[in-house]
Amino acid sequence: MTAIKPPIAERRPHSFTAHGITIEDPWAWIKDPGYPEVTDKDVLAYLDAENAYFEAVMAPHKPLVDRLYEEMKGRIKEDDSSVPQKDGDWLYWTAFETGGQYRKWWRKPVAGGPDELILDEPALAEGKEYFRLGAFSVSNDARLLAYAIDDNGSERFEVRVKNLETGEHLPDVIPGMLSEIVWTADDSGFLYGLANEQWRTDNARFHRLGTPIAEDIELFKEADEGFRVGVSETSSRKWIVIATGDHVTSEVYLLPADNVLAAPICVSPRKVGREYDVDEHDGTLFIHTNDVDPNFRLCTAPIEAPGEWTELIGPSKHFYMTGIDCFRDFFIVDGREDGLDQIEIHRYDQRIAPQRIVFPEASYDAGLGNNPEYAMDVLRVGYESMVTPGTEYDYDVATGVLTTLKVQEIPSGYDAGNYRTERLKIAARDGTEVPVSIVYPKDFPKDGSAPLFLYAYGAYGYAIPPGFSTGRLSLLDRGFAYAIAHIRGGDDLGQQWYLDGKLEKRENSFNDFVDVAKGLIAGGWTSAGKIAIAGRSAGGELMGAVVNSDPELWGAVIADVPFVDVLNTMLDAELPLTPGEWPEWGNPIEDKAAFELIRSYSPYDQVKAQAYPPMFISGGLNDPRVTYWEPAKWAAKLRATKTDDNVLLLKTNMGAGHGGKSGRFESLREGAEEHAFVLWQLGVEE
Repeated sequence: MTAIKPPIAERRPHSFTAHGITIEDPWAWIKDPGYPEVTDKDVLAYLDAENAYFEAVMAPHKPLVDRLYEEMKGRIKEDDSSVPQKDGDWLYWTAFETGGQYRKWWRKPVAGGPDELILDEPALAEGKEYFRLGAFSVSNDARLLAYAIDDNGSERFEVRVKNLETGEHLPDVIPGMLSEIVWTADDSGFLYGLANEQWRTDNARFHRLGTPIAEDIELFKEADEGFRVGVSETSSRKWIVIATGDHVTSEVYLLPADNVLAAPICVSPRKVGREYDVDEHDGTLFIHTNDVDPNFRLCTAPIEAPGEWTELIGPSKHFYMTGIDCFRDFFIVDGREDGLDQIEIHRYDQRIAPQRIVFPEASYDAGLGNNPEYAMDVLRVGYESMVTPGTEYDYDVATGVLTTLKVQEIPSGYDAGNYRTERLKIAARDGTEVPVSIVYPKDFPKDGSAPLFLYAYGAYGYAIPPGFSTGRLSLLDRGFAYAIAHIRGGDDLGQQWYLDGKLEKRENSFNDFVDVAKGLIAGGWTSAGKIAIAGRSAGGELMGAVVNSDPELWGAVIADVPFVDVLNTMLDAELPLTPGEWPEWGNPIEDKAAFELIRSYSPYDQVKAQAYPPMFISGGLNDPRVTYWEPAKWAAKLRATKTDDNVLLLKTNMGAGHGGKSGRFESLREGAEEHAFVLWQLGVEE
């Protein structure tokens, strides 16, 4: 409890009616009608007041924030650089300088020669509150670099083109881009996509260098407002891929890279509920699809008859096929077996048995790294676990030997022997066993006395891997266990795991999280009230749901850019993401059952007069994904409704978007603030 009084957002009468139900929303005014421009003086005054309150409440804890920040910073190698990787006649890598917030991009000739600085992020970011590099694409002849930048967090990128031989920028500048950049075979231009007024990429365009942007050719236009269009290329770079889709349905077109004005080849027309993606090898398409099973299968088809699919690798009950990559002499099948990452190398001659890269630990995060060339015989692979820092390997396909290239350096020191990690299974209320990855100090007491930090996401089929975190060590070294709940809604155990946590099964995600917490308590890992929980974006929706349903379990809550005003957002078809989100949450505009279901769990709508745990909520003024008013309205309603005196903080980044502040040290400081809040609220350290 603090003597400083929090700001109270004014109530203004506002209501709307849908499906015969009238809903009062007295904080609707916090949404500026001029968004994405936010100029309403009352809105800005409220957000400024909340930020001032945040600063005042956290001021006594600034020494703790500073200590945590220095700890976290001390675990980062300031002058870190990536392992150089060959692409054509050049070796490419990135490097930070001591004190630098952003990377510099370098290359040098494979045959020998001086290092060349090809992109200087620190110079581009100078004087800006926010900076983010988006697409980055070197032309096939290695003479030109097309790249995209965002300097306010709105994710509307500006494309620029640099001549790498002279260092000069071409006059070609394209604002409002939201896609990758793919060069044509002759490097005369590139493909990209523009964001429309609703921040939706519904197009693929061709820009020919030296011509006005107004003359760019639209190669593809998507009519379905819920679909998004992306551009990429096949591994051989012979074909440019235009893919369109939403969360459940996809459709792929191919263009020859040496003739992008040719009629696009549709691989197979869209079918609702079918997803597929495509690579190519010697005129054969390799198609990764869930058409017959949610665990996916691999089919092939001749480029001349792309819709005639023949199964090459069938679906498996235990192996969830997540992707494929074609190389000249073999192809890679990525997947997860019983939730753990696997990389399989297959020869095009199917009589040769596939080989699987073997990893040493029982729980880990692994995947292919940067492998830009088609004719690779040594693969770059990344690996980490909750106790093993990030490691880069080269894997020799012929010999099966893994060679360590780089292990994440922790300058202040790290001894993996001080920690233990396990993979638990905890039964949810319907009997489903939910995997939990947990790391803890080796002398951790399992008598319920220790604090525990529990993290989850649980949406969009996005799995949270059991990876390594240097920031997490500040909690472990203060006696915490740290657990990741692999709840339904993610695809940790396959696509069915995802399907079992969406739409009418959405409550499974929330129940899984609560039941994991109760299982950890029952196992002596911690006690009610000693659990700090965190989630961001859709994981913030999870936070909102579980503080409504089981507030007594949580000792502190971190909700970053939380998607909590779900009903209002899904009812507003003009918002950037809404139409594309209906397959995930349901369409409450047309479907009364979806309206009632979303309303039943939408955290903002379900705030009630009860005690809530201490809460730290964040938002970004320029966030196009979870708009700033969602966390702001939620905080306002919680303040007006809750019956306790626990601290509730709302911090809005006024110059950033969905990812928080940019720059590696600024983001570290935000992490230090959140950790300090947790330590303070759980009585560990102030």
